[in-house]
Amino acid sequence: MVNELKPLMLGDLELKVPIIQGGMVVRVSVAPLAAAVANCGGGGTIASVGLPPDTEENRRDVPKSCREYLRKEIRLAKELSDGAIGVNIMVALSNYEDMVRTTVDEKADYIISGAGLPISLPEFTEGSPIKLIPIVASARGAKLLLKTWKRRYNRFPDAIVIEGPLSGGHIAGYSLEELNSLKGTMRKQPLLENAVKDLLDLVGGYEKEYGISIPVIPAGGIFDGKDVAKFFKLGAKGVQMATRFVTTFECSASDAFKQAYLDSTEDDIVFIQSPVGMPAKAIRTKLVDKVTRGEKIAFNCVYQCLRTCDPTTVPYCIAKSLINSVDGDIDNGVVLAGTNVSRINKIVSVKEVIDEIVVETIEELNKG
Repeated sequence: MVNELKPLMLGDLELKVPIIQGGMVVRVSVAPLAAAVANCGGGGTIASVGLPPDTEENRRDVPKSCREYLRKEIRLAKELSDGAIGVNIMVALSNYEDMVRTTVDEKADYIISGAGLPISLPEFTEGSPIKLIPIVASARGAKLLLKTWKRRYNRFPDAIVIEGPLSGGHIAGYSLEELNSLKGTMRKQPLLENAVKDLLDLVGGYEKEYGISIPVIPAGGIFDGKDVAKFFKLGAKGVQMATRFVTTFECSASDAFKQAYLDSTEDDIVFIQSPVGMPAKAIRTKLVDKVTRGEKIAFNCVYQCLRTCDPTTVPYCIAKSLINSVDGDIDNGVVLAGTNVSRINKIVSVKEVIDEIVVETIEELNKG
């Protein structure tokens, strides 16, 4: 009989509730949301992208303003909570190393890093106790990362997030064409389940050989306790969830942004090619419709935020589009969301979300 969920152990860092809130850009998951999740016993994650307000002063020195505002968010989250606070840092960022080192300086509890394989992450965190959690799309990517980290840095991840195509935002491991071809059947195929099994097999070998623990954390399309229990039965030690936390009182996104979630239907979810260099999942907006028709949205690059973006060739600015949406200009914005966003029908507190998921998970585990 299961009476409570086992904590998620990230090395010596304990998450009493084995749920990590995924990082969501731009300014969707910042200090208030991260702190609320941490106060419930989970992992609260600040997304490091696009934190500075879009002002002339911040544009004059973007790297400096990014550092300053990341520091502010980490410090505020720590003031609001004594739980686990982490930062999501995209590998594709032009200031990736700077954001990692700033996060280490501010003594965050963990870094989650994806949108590219974070091969060099340990180099920028040497000497720090911060926990490192790479995001991968497959066991193949994880194998490369594990071998490289061991050879170069003699260390292993404190956990690995494996993300499937039902996730919101940027989706690694798939082309836009593949995702569109899978769209009608994606929910019915055990794509993430199979990837989790493969990763568990890979990680199990390393754990046995080196006497370590590398928890596997699935992400993408995990919506309720039934989903969580399914992955726990496979052997996962925790889950990462993002979409469910957008429609909470503590999320800092605009009311219009949250309403886009509440109003969305399954047919409103589309895949677009992002200047990040990979596909992304978003709610249909006027700008998204233009992008999917192949139209180019004129812009002047003031952020220079991505190593993978060539402003002279990409059809739109992902940074400006995300800023527009989170500020409430939905028509001219991109609203990233997971496949199950249409199942959300009300604004609730973070505590309500987590309590509901925990109760449902325990019920499902006891059915087994």
